[in-house]
Formats: sequence, C-alpha cells, structure tokens
Amino acid sequence: MMRVRNLHAGYGRSQVLQGVDLDLHPGEIVALLGRNGAGRTTLARALMGLVGWRGELHWNGRSLAGVPTHLLARLGLGYVPESRDVFADLTVHQNLLLGFKPGAAVPAAGSVWSMRDVLDMFPALQGRLHVAAGLLSGGEQQMLTLGRALLGNPQLMLVDEPAEGLAPQVIVQVANCLQTLRARGVAVLLIEQKLDLALTISDRCLVMGQGRIVWSGAANGLRDQPAIQQEWLAV
Repeated sequence: MMRVRNLHAGYGRSQVLQGVDLDLHPGEIVALLGRNGAGRTTLARALMGLVGWRGELHWNGRSLAGVPTHLLARLGLGYVPESRDVFADLTVHQNLLLGFKPGAAVPAAGSVWSMRDVLDMFPALQGRLHVAAGLLSGGEQQMLTLGRALLGNPQLMLVDEPAEGLAPQVIVQVANCLQTLRARGVAVLLIEQKLDLALTISDRCLVMGQGRIVWSGAANGLRDQPAIQQEWLAV
C-alpha cells in the first residue's frame, strides 16, 4: 500500500529524516517508536505532504511526489496529529462533518464509516454533538479527532501519540478503535511513546533514531531486544 525509500525531510536547513525506508500493508498496525526528536512526527508530516521531502514515496504504486495534502486525503490517507487540531469554535457535529471528503477514493469493502459508526465507537460524543469542540476534555477531543478522520474512510491512518495525557479508560477506547480499523482492512501507522500499548496492539514495530529506522520486526520480537530498547527507547 505505502512504499517509502530513502526519504529525507526537514525544516529549512535542519534535516530530520536521514533516509527512511518502510512498507505499510493493509490490515496491520505498525508502531513507530523512538525518543522525542527521533523524527517520528516529521515522518508522518512528510507522508501527508505537510513538509517538503525527497526520495521515493509510492501509494498503491503511484508516486506521491508533488501531490498536495488535500489530494492525499482524498486518496485515502488519514492523519490524527499529536496536537489534535479540533476547530474549537465549531460544534462536535460540525467538526465531524468536516471529515467527509467529496470525491475521495472508494475504500476497500467494509471500510466505509458513517456518523453512526463513529458515535457507537465513541459514545461520549453523542451527548456533546452541539457543544463547541474547544470545551471538550482532552480525551473527548482525541475521540473527536479520530472520529473526524474515520469519516474520510481512510485506507491508511497516521496516528501521532493518541494516548498522550489520556485517562486509562479513554486509552482503552482509542486502542479498540485502532484494532477495529485493522479488522476492517485499514493500515495504521501508530506513533506512540507507551511501549506496552504499542507492543500489545501492533503487528510490527519500527524503532527510529537519529532520523532513520534502526530496528524493525514483529512486535513480540522487540520484547526480546533489551539492548535495542535501552539504546533507542529508554529515557
């Protein structure tokens, strides 16, 4: 689905990504792990066309060079940023409506999301539909951001630190959402600091350091790599 080779990206003269290679396949959760500053968020932003990049980036065999962000969204890429980025003055319902993408690519069978699906997934939003999004708690804003992205019927979801600062019961809902996406054939690139969460729900793990992928393998395999954890993940 997504093929990345020798990807370089950064901000001005500061080059963050130093030749990233990765592949993403339908119906899998891939955890992208690493310390702050390793380049994980920059990678997500590059995949969404939010920062300039060079290298090779292909989506279902098509080069994404020069494709703007709004067209990437219509091709089936969904992005949930760490900052959540809800429209604070709009209601929850209005924020959700913005997730629909006219002219978007037809998703794989079974991956079409409706407003009812989102509200069933996150019932806390049901009673808050006419409340301004800026008045929601952090957990409710995370649910809203995920729900808005789902309504675009993504084939790939890039999810940046979805559990940051959330209560345990909300983290469970977020994890259930990502697992439901996998069951419906959607690929998920999960950027996460919570190692236990990442290892529990992901199929594969990529460890990033100094702008490169320094280790990749099955999630269970990373449990047996204390040296890798110590060198690249320990704080």
